[in-house]
Amino acid sequence: MKLMLITTLLSTFLLSQAAVAGDLEVEHYAVRDDMQLPFSEAVRVGHMLYLSGQLGYDPVTAKLVEGGIAAETRQTLERIKAALEKHGSSMPEVVKCTVFLADIKEWAAMNEVYITYFPTNPPARSALGSSGLALDARVEIECMATVK
Repeated sequence: MKLMLITTLLSTFLLSQAAVAGDLEVEHYAVRDDMQLPFSEAVRVGHMLYLSGQLGYDPVTAKLVEGGIAAETRQTLERIKAALEKHGSSMPEVVKCTVFLADIKEWAAMNEVYITYFPTNPPARSALGSSGLALDARVEIECMATVK
């Protein structure tokens, strides 16, 4: 009986959440209008903005910045900052980041730069090592933020 009650309550809750979610406006923002990529730069759902992972490349040269993990982390976070501002948010509104590192041993060096972008009230964060990132990058960071 207790299990049935819990199941019924959980089902009711999930259905009500699905109904509410159906009322939310979802907007997809392309990386660039002239590029056919299989992902959006950002997706806005209600008052939340979800950014795709960013790399530390220079959009002018279309190459990763030189200088190792610190330089790539700085450029990645600058690109995140620009994308957030472009879509109505900012660094203080970031609530969660996921950091992917080509080599987890570079966590400390990445973190030295990362903390300068979130000096107070840092967002929740996960960091993990990977077996490889796009363009042979050292770091990729994705974020979720509230929208003003």
